[in-house]
Amino acid sequence: MTDADDTTYLAAFRTRLGLPGIVDVHTHFMPDQVLRKVWAYFDSAGPLTGRAWPITYRADEQVRLKTLRDFGVRAFTALVYPHKPDMAAWLNEWTADFAARTPDCLHTATFFPEPPAASYVREAVERGARVFKAHVQVGGYHPGDPLLDPVWGLLEDARVPIVIHCGSGPAPGTHTGPEPIAGVLRRFPRLRLIVAHMGTPEYSEFLDLAEAYADVRLDTTMVWTDFSEADAPFPVHEHGRLRAFADRILFGSDFPNIPHSYGHSIEALERLDLGDDWLRQVCYRNAAALFGLE
Repeated sequence: MTDADDTTYLAAFRTRLGLPGIVDVHTHFMPDQVLRKVWAYFDSAGPLTGRAWPITYRADEQVRLKTLRDFGVRAFTALVYPHKPDMAAWLNEWTADFAARTPDCLHTATFFPEPPAASYVREAVERGARVFKAHVQVGGYHPGDPLLDPVWGLLEDARVPIVIHCGSGPAPGTHTGPEPIAGVLRRFPRLRLIVAHMGTPEYSEFLDLAEAYADVRLDTTMVWTDFSEADAPFPVHEHGRLRAFADRILFGSDFPNIPHSYGHSIEALERLDLGDDWLRQVCYRNAAALFGLE
């Protein structure tokens, strides 16, 4: 689909469901020099992607913002993530400034296992951060690292959600998979984790975690798209649990770093045939309730 086709399709989708917009909990906005390095990594089919991955929405920041708004996205995130120490606090400064000048962006922050983590996470929460991003695969750290204990405790108490890439897709990392993060949840059971990509490819195991912990949610990012189904198909036998967790699944796209059109992310959900009310919850209501948007 072209952008114009997407705009028309998504407007009709929102109208049919009676939605004021779409909330996308998994979008990436970051400093230009960082984003261009991310794009270069995707262009090289690096080891964490392992396949050709064209960037559909490679454009300047203001163009990307207009594109999302034209698609009817009412609220979105600026997911950033450090791959080394002494990077997270700087990223948090950037996202705080971005949120201040972009009112429809949920103020986003991040962290890394390092001695000052608790301090800058506390500062980010005090400055109004509404969602955090953790990327176990890119960061190469164990989520149970003792340096993160005060961070998890602080975020649990503050009830701030964390979008966390902890599944082993698109390529496994040393500390990816359900067990490392399950150990964290055993110690911090009220964490508001949003498991990115439905935990791909360990879909069933992460649904088990959602069953065990009432505050665990999952985002739909890239799941059920043609691109993902070719590599890590979602098990059909788990569709019943998709219905059961209708109130804890949130729409995510991975914009702008997606190898397909934005509308295809919604089309992939529609063809699951789980009903209009399921779509209303996933594409708007659940995130609107979690982030107090109504």
